[in-house]
Amino acid sequence: MSHRLKPDVQTSLDLRAAHRRRRHPNPMANGYLIDMDGVIYRGSTLIPGAVEFIEHLQRAGTPFMFLTNNSERSAKDLVTKLDSLGLKVSWKNFYTAAHCTADFLVRQKPNASAFVIGEGGLIVALQEAGIAFDSISPDFVVVGEGRLLNFEVLEKAMRLLAKGSHLIATNPDTWCPTDHGPRPGTGAVAALLESATGQKAYYLGKPNPFMFVTARKRLGLRTGQTIMIGDTMETDIRGATELEIQAYLVLTGSTKAEDVSKYPYKPTRILDSIADLVPENLEVKEEPESLLPAA
Repeated sequence: MSHRLKPDVQTSLDLRAAHRRRRHPNPMANGYLIDMDGVIYRGSTLIPGAVEFIEHLQRAGTPFMFLTNNSERSAKDLVTKLDSLGLKVSWKNFYTAAHCTADFLVRQKPNASAFVIGEGGLIVALQEAGIAFDSISPDFVVVGEGRLLNFEVLEKAMRLLAKGSHLIATNPDTWCPTDHGPRPGTGAVAALLESATGQKAYYLGKPNPFMFVTARKRLGLRTGQTIMIGDTMETDIRGATELEIQAYLVLTGSTKAEDVSKYPYKPTRILDSIADLVPENLEVKEEPESLLPAA
């Protein structure tokens, strides 16, 4: 699909045409890190081409891992979500911001304790890593996604931070997309605590290099063997670019074609959708009008 761009952004987006080999996977890639919302689905709607691309990777034995900044759901919850949308994968195909946070904390302090503001996915990941929950004198106050936040919890977190606990956020996203519109994200809650206490949070998740490197190593890949597919310039594309990982931007999510010129870094390739990576001999169901990238 072609896009009519304003003259002032056309030059900066010439790379889109130069780097794009429509509907052919990169022959040099040995594995993929794949964002979810905006790449595989939007809300509760599967993006056309997602099933075909993932099934192609599974048949070819190509390693891949879904990389998401959302810490609310566990890997098994995400398996159930994708299954309900018609995509069957293993829980081993997920590396969430909750996993990233747990991995980071145990590397900093093997017997760490934490006061947690978050939900199931984060709690499960921390438990599996052996991190103890402590509401009296924790090493860390960990902020993640969730809808159960209240002022009493914030007061408790603020007092623990004042006593010396360190502030950790599972990701820097200040908002999250939902079927009903955006809602405040982890970054917004962490910013509130930063403002109230004067303590700066350490943000994990994308674009923190720790998440990309750890996920890549889990797949057994080298940097040059890895491609990141994402829809967000600030997290997916920035993080991959800073680590010299190939970065494919899809236009089915938060970034429009004309937005790319606003950033000092550029994706390796710009694609209308993940369907552009499906081999030509595989049929892709037609894209719903609501999921077409903006012109």
